[in-house]
Amino acid sequence: MSEFSVRVSRRKFLITAGASAAGSVLLNSCLGNPPEPNKPVSSSSASSPSPAVSSAPVTAGDTPEVKTANIGFIGQTDAAPLIIAKEKGFFAKHGVPDISLQKQPSWAVIRDKLELEGSGGGLDGSMVLTPMPYLISLGTVTKGNKKIPMYLPLRLNVDGQGITVADTLKDTGVKLDTSVMKKKVEEAKAAGKQLRFAHTFKGGTSDMMLRYWLAAGGIDPEKDVLIQIVPGAQLVSNMKTGDIQGFCVGEPWHLRAINQKIGYTALITGEMWKDHPEKALGIRADWADKHPKTLKAIVMAVMEAQQWCDKMENRDEMAQILSRDEYANVPVTDIIDRLKGKIDYGDGRIVENSPYIMRYWEKGHASFPYQSHDLWFLTENIRWGILPAETDMKAIVKAVNREDIWREAAKGINVSAAEIPTSPSRGIEKFFDNIEFDSNNPEAYLKSLKIKKV
Repeated sequence: MSEFSVRVSRRKFLITAGASAAGSVLLNSCLGNPPEPNKPVSSSSASSPSPAVSSAPVTAGDTPEVKTANIGFIGQTDAAPLIIAKEKGFFAKHGVPDISLQKQPSWAVIRDKLELEGSGGGLDGSMVLTPMPYLISLGTVTKGNKKIPMYLPLRLNVDGQGITVADTLKDTGVKLDTSVMKKKVEEAKAAGKQLRFAHTFKGGTSDMMLRYWLAAGGIDPEKDVLIQIVPGAQLVSNMKTGDIQGFCVGEPWHLRAINQKIGYTALITGEMWKDHPEKALGIRADWADKHPKTLKAIVMAVMEAQQWCDKMENRDEMAQILSRDEYANVPVTDIIDRLKGKIDYGDGRIVENSPYIMRYWEKGHASFPYQSHDLWFLTENIRWGILPAETDMKAIVKAVNREDIWREAAKGINVSAAEIPTSPSRGIEKFFDNIEFDSNNPEAYLKSLKIKKV
């Protein structure tokens, strides 16, 4: 089958896929602050790039079809690889110097802009929550449930997120184990004032993490509390007014809540699932199929930026860059500690050299888009009724996940064989409550969960 045929068959599936009746989940299992929307970010750094690996210069056969693309991002530390690729010259190095990074106020706006596509005033691709390319491809979260084929060629980072709760819950001592606040949850429910917990996008990473944490302690997120969507930049203010009692999100919002003395971090999400996948790069399939060399160049540039970001000696400079108005728009003090592994939980716990620090490369494993990780998020979306139980997970993962592009890009920047994963699965994943997820048997995982909607 030709490369063109492969691309067309992927898009044909994405356009026609959805809640497939072809089989059950068992049979089909498989492995910052509000910005000015769409304001392009231009690099103002005078420093030259510091490549982590050597690369051959762009040759005529590798020349990108275009030198630009509209790429969205949220002003969080997870966006560092995209921002550093621009600021340190990695995009320019790989022949795409005119990449337009466009800061967006929320994941919902990113979804809307991906629906529009770049030529229509939207985005060609974006930093996304890992499940978003799937939910958009299936039409689950789009206007009129329109299916918009998407690709996921690269993960941006692992770990580094957290769940922060209001000081009003401090007397429960809630951390990893939510069962200790069950009494307070039940009392609030009986009084008609259910506790409210927030995430940033339906079916997204923080939504699934928050629900898992609550359910593991016997709290049903569908019945016992209220789960609501709040943009990241508004989470702290909503907690301050008492509108929410907890939230799951990335940085810099946790330390802000602590500094304002309104909450504390119950846990870093890596404590719940060590080395868990986080943000990813999502690309419209139609744009990618028209510009395969440009996409490869973008992925190579971001991968080199990830390697740069993972060097601890670069984290101070990285924090300075990220703190700028056009990016996270926060004081360096709000992000530098956690970027360097110092976690002040806000309740007396202070951890130096935390193993749950955000990583961007991790010898390739933080960047590689493991299909098994995507499958966990799809399974959790089925668990909570966001996706139908008969969703053909094997087919949608095959269509959206583009680990093949990652592997090509890795060769293009001379990544060593030792840093290129040999399997699309990282193996059996174990969570803090001893529940295990085997990507070859997601039905067994679902059966093992006591609280679920499906």
